[in-house]
Amino acid sequence: MRALPAVKDLTEQQQRGWCCVWCRAPLGVGLGTDLGQQRVTPTTGATYLWFPRECVNATACAGRDKAVAR
Repeated sequence: MRALPAVKDLTEQQQRGWCCVWCRAPLGVGLGTDLGQQRVTPTTGATYLWFPRECVNATACAGRDKAVAR
């Protein structure tokens, strides 16, 4: 498994697991792969949790990820 991106670089939808953490594709209920609950302790403010998920089809996800990066 590749290292997760920095939470500060993600949208709220990606942080909540509504969209893929890599390519931003929407993930419906029961779709996607759960990457586990993550805890963030910022230098200021309260600790919080985020819940990343990724697409099930890694090949399609990688193609969309490259398109987002352009």
